[in-house]
Amino acid sequence: MEAVPARARAWIACVALSVVLCALPFPDTRTPWWALTLLAGLYAACDHVVRRRLGGTFYPVLLAGAFLLPPPAAALVPLPAALLARDEERPVRLRRVWRAARPALAVWGAARVHWSLGGRDAVVACHFPYVLVPAGAAVLAFCLVLAVLDGGILAAGVGVPPTPLRPWGRMSPRPSWGGLLFRSLAPVAVHGLAGLMMAVLWRSRYGPVAALLVLLPMCVSCWVFAQYHRERAAHQATIRALVQAVDIKDGYTRGHSERVGQASVLIARELGMDDARVEVLRFAGILHDVGKLGVPTRLLRKDGPLTPEERRVIELHPEYGHEMVRGISFLGEARAAILHHHERLDGSGYPYGLAGGQIPECARVVAVADAFDAMTSTRSYSRARPVEAAVAELRRCAGTHFDPRMVTALADALGRDGWHPAVTADETSPVVPAQQPAAGSPSGAGR
Repeated sequence: MEAVPARARAWIACVALSVVLCALPFPDTRTPWWALTLLAGLYAACDHVVRRRLGGTFYPVLLAGAFLLPPPAAALVPLPAALLARDEERPVRLRRVWRAARPALAVWGAARVHWSLGGRDAVVACHFPYVLVPAGAAVLAFCLVLAVLDGGILAAGVGVPPTPLRPWGRMSPRPSWGGLLFRSLAPVAVHGLAGLMMAVLWRSRYGPVAALLVLLPMCVSCWVFAQYHRERAAHQATIRALVQAVDIKDGYTRGHSERVGQASVLIARELGMDDARVEVLRFAGILHDVGKLGVPTRLLRKDGPLTPEERRVIELHPEYGHEMVRGISFLGEARAAILHHHERLDGSGYPYGLAGGQIPECARVVAVADAFDAMTSTRSYSRARPVEAAVAELRRCAGTHFDPRMVTALADALGRDGWHPAVTADETSPVVPAQQPAAGSPSGAGR
């Protein structure tokens, strides 16, 4: 049984007691039972489908309840979903209490704010745009209550915001209260608009049946969002598998791919690239050496100098890599970086001898990142250099081997933030004698 800190149990008990106190006036309110029953059943069905099949949360029905029902009645809408849901992880009862109390208190707060600002009359009379004012305040109150509840459970000794699938985690004594609030504002605002549309249609002459139609596009949106995240997870898994295969084959450069990806991100951000391009550059750095899977292992692990013929074989790895990732559409311009990251500004690189502006920008970024990590890592043919020495070597070769803009960007980023690569290499790997690198080439950049 997973241990739950005593402070977390006390916090959950206080939240549950607050819900009971908020719902106590329910018998004295004039609430149509059929409306409460329909909203509660609808929320339970949507919660089951969205959480179990798509993943995530679904608040339009809850917020519609906040716009339609008195606060004590609105607090009861999420209870059936929590009580009927199947929980396989322990402690089951405590999980169910939290799953019921958390949204119940949030929707009660939203309903209280909405009714205090005259939102019920605005919904009934369809007073636009005034109806948006109490609705917006209710959505803000909903997010604020959720942030306070999640922040409290974090401070009580839980490492991640509680969810139905993982309500307890490792201790994190400093919850980011503002982060919890602002991360939820945008998605809950969208759900709030859908809930407001439901409430307006519900009170109109079209009735509840028309209100239910609002859920169809919301469900489609949730499905598309879930598909996007699944596709992204599949992309990450594909990249991890390729990188692991390269690391296994070329043990001396284990961790090199991740570090080149990290250095590429530093350069891209320093150049002011948008987040989408930064992510592509990260992929390019991580996968730049994937073509080594087509190079004989004996050449990758050779301790002595390479013969000209052996070097020509290794220099085929950019083309091998490009062929391997040609069909992976989400990599975008990263594929060009994989093919051209060994080109040089003066045209003396490989595989095609491109020069200057002929070399794609992404390839020029990865070239600098690759050379930097090669010089600051111990390999079978060279010992690691200090960061300052590696940057000095990059500056010396800027304009001939490397794009000066990329070198300056990396130097500025390192000067401001330092170099703190993720430790992924096997620290027990033997240190082999250094081999003299090719003349006129930054140490390790040509292999």
